[in-house]
Amino acid sequence: MGTVLDSHFLALTAIVTVGYQLFFFIITALLKFDKVTDFAGSTNFIIIAVLTLVLKGTWHFRQVVLTFLVVIWGLRLALFLLMRILNWGEDRRFDEMRSNLGKLAIFWAFQAVWVWTVSLPVTVVNASDRNPSLHAADIIGWIMWSVGMSVEAIADQQKLIFKNSPENRGKWCNVGLWKCTRHPNYFGEIFLWWGIFVASAPVLKGAEWLVILGPVFLTLLLLFVSGIPLLEESADKKFGNVAAYRVYKKTTSPLIPLPPVVYGRLPSWLRTIFLFEFPFYSRNLPQEGQNWCRTGRGEGNDGLKMG
Repeated sequence: MGTVLDSHFLALTAIVTVGYQLFFFIITALLKFDKVTDFAGSTNFIIIAVLTLVLKGTWHFRQVVLTFLVVIWGLRLALFLLMRILNWGEDRRFDEMRSNLGKLAIFWAFQAVWVWTVSLPVTVVNASDRNPSLHAADIIGWIMWSVGMSVEAIADQQKLIFKNSPENRGKWCNVGLWKCTRHPNYFGEIFLWWGIFVASAPVLKGAEWLVILGPVFLTLLLLFVSGIPLLEESADKKFGNVAAYRVYKKTTSPLIPLPPVVYGRLPSWLRTIFLFEFPFYSRNLPQEGQNWCRTGRGEGNDGLKMG
């Protein structure tokens, strides 16, 4: 059973992923129902991990652990995002897509690529016959996953509580982990998937090391495409004329958690090279003096959507 379509399950997982995402795309397109989008993405990771583990049937300890970690992450994220969108009522990302089938199809195709690519380390480990004894990389990877998972879950919960509080309507989230990074949930997600890759390293051989494309793809996606850039643009347009927000942005790391008192004193070149404070994150920030206000409240009616 371990040779279904190909020895590394790459074709199998691609077919399963495309089919699963196509199913939910059809539902979204026909019913104009976009509340299952994030649920479909998160649960797809679970399907790939469990399917490859069961089909291979070797049940090596490392395979079971990595599959378990993916299942825990996927279940937590899927349920959280589903409950959040049911509470919010609609997903604003699809405001321009509901009437444009082409844009909607591109989004779902990209989601399929995201799931399949990021899952590569687990897919290849579960397909492998190699079963080396535990290495330091295993422990390090599991610790990285634990840290990342905890940061992501805590940040999501802190943001949800903040956003649901009536007194915080029209404010940006700067409580808890959000004091130390503008996107703690993204830091957690990136860190845990790099942990999965590190824990898969003892099994990898030759071309299998290309599974590093999984965490690399995720990191680049959140840094340059659909993650931080979009949310920074939204925040700057909404709160850019608020002096307190500008101070928050200037003294708060975009991704890696750091105390504001430390980050605010670092030179700009160091922030850009090592801490991902890219200039284009502030391209929509109004110039100083343009209709500034000194309150912590923007013009909108609801809080900033920081992921």
